[in-house]
Amino acid sequence: MCEAEYGVGAGMIMECKSTAGTIEKVLFAWSGGKDSAMAFYELRQAGGHEIAALLTTVTQDYQRISMHGVRETLLERQAESIGLPLEKVYLTKQSSNEEYEARMRDALIGHKKMGVSAVVFGDIFLEDLKKYRQDNLSKVDMKGIFPVWKRNSTELAHAFLDLGFEAVITCIDANVLDKAFCGRTFDRQFLSELPSHVDPCGENGEFHSFVYAGPIFQKRLRYKKGGVVLRDNRYYFCDLLPA
Repeated sequence: MCEAEYGVGAGMIMECKSTAGTIEKVLFAWSGGKDSAMAFYELRQAGGHEIAALLTTVTQDYQRISMHGVRETLLERQAESIGLPLEKVYLTKQSSNEEYEARMRDALIGHKKMGVSAVVFGDIFLEDLKKYRQDNLSKVDMKGIFPVWKRNSTELAHAFLDLGFEAVITCIDANVLDKAFCGRTFDRQFLSELPSHVDPCGENGEFHSFVYAGPIFQKRLRYKKGGVVLRDNRYYFCDLLPA
């Protein structure tokens, strides 16, 4: 069983106590999207972890969540509604793997000194990505935790909706999805209209999302849809404006 303590502000933490009383201090790799939200929910339900902070990569040139394209302001509102501190790792728009790894390593080392031993991810089935994360974590003597690993994508997508989560699609890969999917609500109709070759959770990068309501939030987040733009001749982004 898990006892969750909620609070708003940089000094607050969420603590989950297992029946055995063992607590592991972790960081949560937060993308702002549905897979992160489901992994967070599952971790909290399992208990045994103290989440010290949400860890998010932000493209500093745009002040947006990397890949998802969500404004930094909305990211901050997510963290506030969840009730956890937010650790931002800033990357340049042309960030290389070397830059990502160096800046992430600096952030992790700082938290390791405070007793953090692991980082939690919302990955589902990409073996190479999981190995990449684990290899990088091992360099700072930390480990990865993957609460939704190997879950069936279709079942996971429907479980997300059954739990009362709500999300909007913020980015799509135009190589696999039509522009019209960008900016849509992630719901059962959306899932039913996805082409058969697209993963229901977008695990292969087909689409990304922003979660604005659900059981991990203290309050619903308000936003307005802005314009849709094409980047790198491949990715459509729907701008979300804080409301």
